[in-house]
Amino acid sequence: MKFPPQIKEYCGIFGILGHPRAAELTYLGLYSLQHRGQESAGIVSSDGDRTYRHVGLGLVADVFSNPKTFLGLKGSIAIGHNRYSTTGSNSIVNAQPLAINYHGGPLAVAHNGNLVNSLTLRRRLEAEGSIFQSTSDSEVILHLIARSRQKGLINQMQEALRQVEGAYSLVFLAKDRIVAVRDPRGFRPLCLGHKQGAIVVASESCALDLIDADYVRDVEPGEIIEIDATGHRSYFLPAADRVTQCVFEFIYFSRPDSRIFGEYVDKTRRKIGKQLAQEKPASSADIVISVPDSSNTAALGYAHAANLPFELGLIRNHYIGRTFIHPIPAMRDFNVRIKFNTVGGVLRGKRVVVVDDSIVRGTTIKKLTRLIRKAGASEVHLRISSPPVRYPCLFGMDFGTRQELIAAYNEVEQIRDFLDVDSLEYLSIEGLLEAVPKGRCGYCTCCFTGEYPIKVDEAYDKFLHEHGSNILELDFKKTE
Repeated sequence: MKFPPQIKEYCGIFGILGHPRAAELTYLGLYSLQHRGQESAGIVSSDGDRTYRHVGLGLVADVFSNPKTFLGLKGSIAIGHNRYSTTGSNSIVNAQPLAINYHGGPLAVAHNGNLVNSLTLRRRLEAEGSIFQSTSDSEVILHLIARSRQKGLINQMQEALRQVEGAYSLVFLAKDRIVAVRDPRGFRPLCLGHKQGAIVVASESCALDLIDADYVRDVEPGEIIEIDATGHRSYFLPAADRVTQCVFEFIYFSRPDSRIFGEYVDKTRRKIGKQLAQEKPASSADIVISVPDSSNTAALGYAHAANLPFELGLIRNHYIGRTFIHPIPAMRDFNVRIKFNTVGGVLRGKRVVVVDDSIVRGTTIKKLTRLIRKAGASEVHLRISSPPVRYPCLFGMDFGTRQELIAAYNEVEQIRDFLDVDSLEYLSIEGLLEAVPKGRCGYCTCCFTGEYPIKVDEAYDKFLHEHGSNILELDFKKTE
C-alpha cells in the first residue's frame, strides 16, 4: 500500500434530491465548487431502482464535456464531488463519488476532509478480510458501514463514524435517499438549501446560488441529515469537547460570495483586512493592491482602514487554475509565470502595499514581488492577512510537511530578506480571531499555533514522520 509523500488540500461536495434534472444541477453545483479541487470530478445518480456513475480526471467541464453523459445519469437524486487528494494518489480509482454494493444495497459517498486514523482502520479492516479498491481514506468509511451489524443505514453510519477521527463533511447516496454528515468538530463547511421542492446540500452556498436554490442553514457539527421523498430528519453523533471550524476557509479557500459557518466570506475578509491595517500599517505608502482573487476583499478592507486608494496593480488570467492547489510543483511554478501580469501605469513610481492572504511556501509571492518591482514600484510593503503558517495541517489543507513551510524555520525578517520586500508584516492570531465571526463555535488554528484539536493515531503519526512532516516534534498540545 503506497501513499503520497504529502497530505493535500480538500474537496467540494454537492447533493440534490427531488429534481428531474438532478445530475445536470449537480454538474452546475460542481462548477461553482471547482476552486475546491481540480484533479477529478464525478457524479452518481439514482432513479430509485438503480444507481449510475460517471467520474473522470480533470476539471468539471472536461469530465462532463459530452452532453450525452447526462442521459446516462438518470433519476431525481444525485451527488457530486470535485477532488484534490487528501489521502490517496491522483488516480481514476480514487475519483469520487466512490460507489459500492453491499448487503444494504448500492451506496455512494463524496467526502471533503481528511481522516487522521485511516491507516490504522484500513490495516485492521484488511486483516479482517476487507479488499480495498482505492487508496482513499473515504473508502474506509464505506467498509465500516458495510461491516456494521446495525439495522438501517443511519444506524450503520453512526456506528461507522464513531470509529473515525478527523475532518469530514460527507454526502451519501442510496437508491432512494441522500444523507449529509458533518463531523462533530465542524472542520469543513456544509450547508442545506431548497429549490422548488428539491433539497440540496453543498460545501458552500455559492453552489446554491448558481442553481437558484435558497440557502436554509448550515449542517450542524455532528449532524446527520437523512433526506428522502418525505422530507428530512436529523440525527446526531456524540458531541466533541469543542467545535473547531477551519479558520483558513475564511482566509483563503472559500469563495467570497459564499456563506460558511453562518457568515458571508466577503464580510469576514473585509474585517480581517481592516484588522491587519490597524495592527500593521505601512507608514509610507501610496496605494494598496491585492494578489487576486482570494485577497481582494481583505485588501479592500485594509485600504479603507488605512485611508489609502485601492488599485488594480495585478491582473489575473482567469483561465489558469489556482497555483496554491495545483498537485504538481513544476506546474505550480509555470502557472505563476503566466497567471499574473502587472499594470505598469498603476505601479510605476509608487510605494505599494501588497495584501496577500497567506504565505505557505513563499515561491509564488517572491515571483510576484519581483514582477511588481520590475513594473517600476519604488517600494513594496507586503501585508499578510493571516498569521505565519508554521505547522502542517492534518485535516486537509495543502501543506502537509513542515519542510514546505517557509515560516516553520524562518523568522519574519529572514522571510522579508528572501522575498526582497521593503517590509513584511503578518496579522496576529489574536487579530484574526477578533475579525472572524463569534458565537458558540470555535476555530482550528493548528497551522499557525501547532495546537491540534485531535491527536493522530500512531500509524498515521509514523507515516507522516517518515515522509518529513516532523509531527512528533509538535507533541500535540491540546487546545483549551
